[in-house]
This record gives sequence, C-alpha cells and structure tokens, in this order.
Amino acid sequence: MSDFSHINTSGNPKMVNVSDKQITQRIAIAKAKMFLGKEVISHFTNNELVTKKGPVFQTSIIAGIQAVKKTSELIPMCHPLLINGVDIEIKMLDNEHAEVTCKVSIEGKTGVEMEALTGASVTCLTMYDMCKSISQKMVIQEIKLIEKTGGKSDIKNG
Repeated sequence: MSDFSHINTSGNPKMVNVSDKQITQRIAIAKAKMFLGKEVISHFTNNELVTKKGPVFQTSIIAGIQAVKKTSELIPMCHPLLINGVDIEIKMLDNEHAEVTCKVSIEGKTGVEMEALTGASVTCLTMYDMCKSISQKMVIQEIKLIEKTGGKSDIKNG
C-alpha cells in the first residue's frame, strides 16, 4: 500500500500534506466529447443551442466554472484551492458532436487536474440536462486530461 499517497501507514485514507511543496504556476486542461445528435443540433442558431431552459452553452459554461470551484467538496481527497482562472469553451466538431475544453490555472502547491476534469464533466452534464426534453439519446463519450503543467511532472496527452 506504500505506493498510494492517500493511504496512511495503518491502511486508512488520508489527505496528502502539501505544506512542504513549492508554490508554482499550475495549469490543467481537460476535454470532453459529447454526442448530441441531429435532433438536438436542429435547435442550434447563431452559435448557441436554445431550449425551454434557456441558452445551453452559456448556462453550461457557468455550471462548469461553478463545478471547478467546488471540486474539493465533491472529490474527497482534493484540496480546497484558490482558483486563479477558468476558461471553458464549447465547439461543434461536426453535425452531431460537441467538444468541451476546460482550462484551469492556479498558483499553488497542488495540481488542478481534478478541477479541469470536473469542469468539463459538469459542463456536459448541464448540456444533457438542458437538452433532455428534446432527446435523451445524448452520450457523454469521453472525458480526459489533455495537459498538466507545474509541480513534479508535466503531462501532454494531445
């Protein structure tokens, strides 16, 4: 069990102590791909989906930003962080799929991978919620970490 940083010597869960780590600029970028389908896309006008619940993309972006700020309340071992910036973009990949990109940045002692992944996830979940009256055939297909910089190691997954 010594390979796991969130397990103490008694085998119980613990939150990692980051007090000895250096403060560095840390950035994480996560992406999510979502199948919306032609039925949902048919409501697309002027670069926005509008349903009975309102503007889907704008509302989903706000929900994603809120989720980033609340990640430590959702994921037990995440540290509460002072987030410097969140940038979420939604773009259409084709006539049925959308892609969400969530970039999170801080100056801190721990990374923001979970915050970026949470932001991308909740953005998609909000899109689903706002469009489910049109179609429930939507699928959140892929959520992945694309890039992480700062801290012990940098990662680039493309």
